[in-house]
Amino acid sequence: MVQKWQRWNNASAKWLWILVILGMVASLPIAYNRIQTEATSKNVEFVFNYRNLITIASYQPHPQDYIQQQLQRLKDAGVGSAAVYQSSLSELQTSQRIHVYSSADVANLQDQAIPLNENFTYVQFTNEENAQMLKPVLERVFGSLSIPVSSWSYQGLPGVVIQTSPDDAGLKPLDPDPITMKTLHDMGFQIVPRLNDALPYNQAMLSGLLDQFTAYGVKTILFDGSTVTGFNDDIEKKSITGFAQLLKKHHIAIAAIENLKAPQEGFSKLAYLNDYNVVRLYSLSEGDSQLDPITVADRFVLASKDRNIRMMYLNLAVSRDTTKAKMTNSIDNVINSLQAGGNAIQDIQQNGFTIGPAVAREVSSFAMERYAKLLVLIGAIAAISLLVYYFVRRLTLIAFVLGLIGSAGLILIHKALLLEQGVALLAAISIPTIAMIYAVRKVDRLYESRHNLSTGKRVIQAVVLFIITSFWSLTGALFIIGLLDDITYQLVINQFRGVSLLHFAPIALTAIYIAFYHGKEGFGFAGVRKLLKSPVTLTWIIVLGIVFIVGRYYLERTGNAGAVSPLEMQFRNALEGLFNVRPRNKEFLMAHPLFIAGVFIAAKYRHAIYILIIASIGQLSMVDTFAHIHSPVLISLSRGLLGMGLGLILGLVAIVIWQIIERCWKKWLPSLFKS
Repeated sequence: MVQKWQRWNNASAKWLWILVILGMVASLPIAYNRIQTEATSKNVEFVFNYRNLITIASYQPHPQDYIQQQLQRLKDAGVGSAAVYQSSLSELQTSQRIHVYSSADVANLQDQAIPLNENFTYVQFTNEENAQMLKPVLERVFGSLSIPVSSWSYQGLPGVVIQTSPDDAGLKPLDPDPITMKTLHDMGFQIVPRLNDALPYNQAMLSGLLDQFTAYGVKTILFDGSTVTGFNDDIEKKSITGFAQLLKKHHIAIAAIENLKAPQEGFSKLAYLNDYNVVRLYSLSEGDSQLDPITVADRFVLASKDRNIRMMYLNLAVSRDTTKAKMTNSIDNVINSLQAGGNAIQDIQQNGFTIGPAVAREVSSFAMERYAKLLVLIGAIAAISLLVYYFVRRLTLIAFVLGLIGSAGLILIHKALLLEQGVALLAAISIPTIAMIYAVRKVDRLYESRHNLSTGKRVIQAVVLFIITSFWSLTGALFIIGLLDDITYQLVINQFRGVSLLHFAPIALTAIYIAFYHGKEGFGFAGVRKLLKSPVTLTWIIVLGIVFIVGRYYLERTGNAGAVSPLEMQFRNALEGLFNVRPRNKEFLMAHPLFIAGVFIAAKYRHAIYILIIASIGQLSMVDTFAHIHSPVLISLSRGLLGMGLGLILGLVAIVIWQIIERCWKKWLPSLFKS
């Protein structure tokens, strides 16, 4: 029975490979649909923070004139939209729409006794137009909070009395300033309101506010704070559902801000209920707005091209410069980054985009997509089982059957998200690891026939094996694309978890295979026992220390959080300018050349095969590029192919260098021993 089971496991490899190939083929129409989806949104919108402009203007001798001048400059530079926050009494006062007084202030102004039991807020409008536009807003907002509002006037200017303290009244968020919205709209700016969730949810008030937004042509709403509007009252009032209905009625999208410390609570639910009418947004911080214009421009260009971001949010900084004895701001710097100083607008347009209001993607699909995804799932489980086959052959069929049963169970308990991410991750680990196992086996065969291999044949074999292994590894990306094809991954509402394991597992598995399996059959217990019985020497400690340091540096550098030196940043920018797509440095500068040189050397010197452990970084990195699902498929593919091409060139250079070193060593070694 044991022998029969072993035969079944041995025979399983052939039909598992058939399932893997069927899964890859099934993923192709899914990949095509994703490419089509990514091509539907080509408008890039620049949005500036109007609140920042108000703050900057408050330090100018003529604030209103300054605002008008800067608005025109921003519009001429290509900034077509303005973000308008929910206003407050203090902001309206800074904008010179109103004056705010306490009861004591009013008593002093009117030469009256200060009231002993009154702490109200007195608001005086600076002109009749402001009164007509803002008085209804104050009455509606404070009235909804059961705070009485009555009319008041002073020196011929109208106002209102709000029966709460100035501190309390100042905390209440109001509607976005209607005067500002009218001014911006008349100048041709697209308005992007920023709403918060500070007040109790009121469906009727919000409906009226969205009616007003529609009249001004609002297409996208951006949320201010850690929650979306309606989140705090959702359990009691189902407010997110109500808000989503209003958004759909008015055809308004919502913006997803990239790289927040934590997602805005309620955003994923609101996005789902709004049929994923979502636009991704990159926010340039106030500090970053003061960087040199070329750096700022590069961030905009890369965000639009490499990360499928369609809204660029411009924060503007203001600071005290004591060395120049004046207030400074970053408006000029930002404008320069868009125009002659950084040419961001021109570069974005050259990449095939149009400057204009951003729109959400139109998701492409096809009739048999569900069945195609099922084939991809089965193919991915087969790939994972094949990895088991190369390490513990007797468990191959068990791994495949358990994979199918586990997948069915997760689907039944509605854990499809966990299933697709888990299987995609394991398949992404399995394919490049299997490709590296194939490469190791091929090198073993080359070493056995080393006496029949000329230098030229070794070069050809190294190059051919590199190309085959690399394309083999790239097919692992098909399972990521096929399984994680939902629009939520592209919008980064859902994220591909566990990618750190992909950065490490193929390296470890390749190392284990080379140490205990290559040139052997079976599980390799003898090699394990031999290793465990080996004495621990100083050499081993040094080697393990180096491996630990290099491994830690590699993991720290891998991913979005990795730090980059200024010199490396310049090198990256140079590559971007030269090829328009930046390959990964660790692929073409290190891993790929090491693969080619390692195969060439190991075909003659057996122990050089350990070089392939480091070279496996390049194979997993090509698959890892596709794990950044927010990046366009064609960009990820271009990065991988370009890295292969440059790595091939540098690999041939590495072979030439090795040949020189080898010949010098052979020539000078005898003379060294004689001396």
